[in-house]
Amino acid sequence: MKITETDIPGVLIIDPDVHGDQRGWFMETWQEQRYAEAGIPGPFVQDNMALSSHGILRGLHLQHPHAQGKLVQVILGEVYDVAVDARRGSPHFGQWVGVILSGDTRRQLWVPPGFAHGYVVTSNQAIFSYKCTDFYHPENELSIRWDDEDIGIDWPIVGQPSLSGKDADAPMLREIAAERLPEYLP
Repeated sequence: MKITETDIPGVLIIDPDVHGDQRGWFMETWQEQRYAEAGIPGPFVQDNMALSSHGILRGLHLQHPHAQGKLVQVILGEVYDVAVDARRGSPHFGQWVGVILSGDTRRQLWVPPGFAHGYVVTSNQAIFSYKCTDFYHPENELSIRWDDEDIGIDWPIVGQPSLSGKDADAPMLREIAAERLPEYLP
């Protein structure tokens, strides 16, 4: 397994070892000891999967309290996946990392607790899968506007993506009260 650090400490790109031959391939998508040694501690308590079509953008989402770390990957298709540091007091507050995830590369992204997460589907369809370190608590969910100018995500899309009502109405990061955001703990 190859681990690549991003420009924001803690956000990691994982290229799992893939073993294949003429019959197909095999890979471990999670192995507690190896991933913990790489900086992805778990424990994971919930797995989620979503099917979306081209141009659908989901996010930017986070929870506080009950922050979720997410180990994300694409099973089929391709997405542009983004993590935004939403931890008040962080030296990287409001900065983002983006990476292409696809079923072909089998690459994963570790989005630590305290980060907002979102993705846009760049293929015809995508099946997106992720492991979470805490349960979903809808009463603690926050959304940040996908096109927040202060964050400045360079989404690989033309025009307006397809959004849920919640995502279309999400506030800018600067509009969220500081006490609603997770705190950076060095």
